[in-house]
Amino acid sequence: QVQLVESGGGSVQAGGSLRLSCVASRATETMGWFRQTPRKDREGVAAISRSGLTEYADSVKGRFTISRDNTKNTVFLVMNSLTPEDTSIYYCAANRRVSGSTFLTPSYAYWGQGTQVTVSS
Repeated sequence: QVQLVESGGGSVQAGGSLRLSCVASRATETMGWFRQTPRKDREGVAAISRSGLTEYADSVKGRFTISRDNTKNTVFLVMNSLTPEDTSIYYCAANRRVSGSTFLTPSYAYWGQGTQVTVSS
C-alpha cells in the first residue's frame, strides 16, 4: 500500500501561480496529477516516470511543470498562468495499473484525497 498526501491547493486570481506537492509513504514508479470537476470526467494533467520522463495534457503545456524528488518520495506540480478553466480538485496518483503509450490514463493503483484549486477571474 502507498499513501499519498497532497498539499498546496488554494485560491488564486487568473494569471497567478500555485505549487502542488504530493508525498508518498514509500518509493513509487510513475506518478501523475489528475483533476476532476463535477461536470467532467477525471482528466490527466501531467505525469512523470521515476526516471524523469514527463507527459503533459495539451491544455497545460507551457504553463505547468511536473517534477519529483525520489529521495523524498515527493512529486510537485508548478502551475503558472492559471485560468478559471483550471479550477478543479487535483489528485495525485502513483503506480500505473496498465502499461501503454500514455501516462495520462487514470488507471493508477493509488490515489490521494485531492486538493482544491480555485482560480477566479
